[in-house]
Amino acid sequence: MALPVLSSSAVKFRRVLAHFPQELSLAFAYGSGVFRQAGASAEHGETNMLDFVFAVDDAVTWHMTNLLKNKSHYSFLKFFGPKKISTIQRYGAGIYYNTLVPCNGRMIKYGVISTDALIEDLFHWKTLYVAGRLQKPVKILALNENSRLQAALVSNLKSAVTAAFLMLPESFSEEDLFMQIAGLSYSGDFRMIIGEDKSKVQNIVKPNIAHFQKLYSTILQDCPQVVYKHHLGRLEASALLLNSFETSKCQCFIDKSPEGQFTQLMALPKTLQQKITDLVNPPGKNRDVEEILLQVAHDPDCGFVVHQGRSGAMSAISF
Repeated sequence: MALPVLSSSAVKFRRVLAHFPQELSLAFAYGSGVFRQAGASAEHGETNMLDFVFAVDDAVTWHMTNLLKNKSHYSFLKFFGPKKISTIQRYGAGIYYNTLVPCNGRMIKYGVISTDALIEDLFHWKTLYVAGRLQKPVKILALNENSRLQAALVSNLKSAVTAAFLMLPESFSEEDLFMQIAGLSYSGDFRMIIGEDKSKVQNIVKPNIAHFQKLYSTILQDCPQVVYKHHLGRLEASALLLNSFETSKCQCFIDKSPEGQFTQLMALPKTLQQKITDLVNPPGKNRDVEEILLQVAHDPDCGFVVHQGRSGAMSAISF
């Protein structure tokens, strides 16, 4: 199962891609230059910087070829060569950016990440820096047949739904779900307090509900906890939960029993599980993760604990 490719034309983005070495396991465009955000005019979107991420199997070889083609894109680091650039790339979120690059009449920036580092982030949310971008609509420009990468892309989306379910109340709308998912990678991000619009998540989701539906429809349709009526854009309780709740239009009901929450907690990426256990487990106690998550599942504030764990993971990342 591959990540869905959004349907609108990607010709201008592919023209940008043609300027770079083609040995890419994944390439995508993202951000306000690709998808409209609330409060921004169409003209503003046409002048915004275009943002790209390129995943590569061999970073040293890719940077070596790119230095031959596009040496001016690099800072003074170009004088140290591809091995040094690749070494620096491994720090922090595992991605190296070239910014303020003129290309085809637009300004672009592009990040380069190794395929292995991306897969690690997608499966385990080690930093959630690139994985978080892939939880929101992006324009896929290249995706090879690496089955492990494709599985990791889907796993990331499933994890986002699971984490959102845990942090949402017992019943919620489809828009609430997408708002919670879109906010995952901003939890604890200092940019949401200083320098960026606090309504950023809402501005991302509201104009792009249809894109979120495309991205998550298969996962929600396969989710045993809900009936997802994609053509109506709504979620309803599954037959299992209909016995316990009265459904209303555009509402989703999630099992908030300790058993249901424990199942969801055990399905979270391991980095988030570890952050949660660090919050709950007193210093000096040596309990396994399963025991601690069972305790969290019985906590009336389970969703808040998950949110705090997510915030703690994000605040540790240097942007």
